[in-house]
Amino acid sequence: MLAPDARLRAMNTPSAPRPVLVFDGDCGFCTTTARLLQRLVERGGRDFAVAPWQELDLGALGLTAQSCLTAAQWVGRDGTVRAGHLSIAAALRAGRPVWRPVGVVLTLPGISALAARVYQWVADHRYALPGGTPACGLPPAGGNDGAAA
Repeated sequence: MLAPDARLRAMNTPSAPRPVLVFDGDCGFCTTTARLLQRLVERGGRDFAVAPWQELDLGALGLTAQSCLTAAQWVGRDGTVRAGHLSIAAALRAGRPVWRPVGVVLTLPGISALAARVYQWVADHRYALPGGTPACGLPPAGGNDGAAA
């Protein structure tokens, strides 16, 4: 496993920074979900990186530990950050062409609101889902974008 600084350098070169989907590596459900998304959507390291926040230089990515505990994060090539269901939609839009329309649909009015609620429900119950661990049992979200997944 690469050290945090080496992982960040491998993902972001000055000539072509790669987007990254950041997840909670302490949560088994989040790790399994992120790796599945990487395997199904990402094309062999060409589209984006998938990494646990615990192994990254969050400041360099414009993130905080709290934001990463709150929701999965997407940091685009231009540094734009998306959280929760919007991070998943961004990863889908950046990956294999067959998944791109799904990423677009997740951001449509009405569907985006539903996707946000589903993401929030999954985030709030991730401790009870397959692969969930005690680290997944965060306090209720209370109006934020959901726990990391």
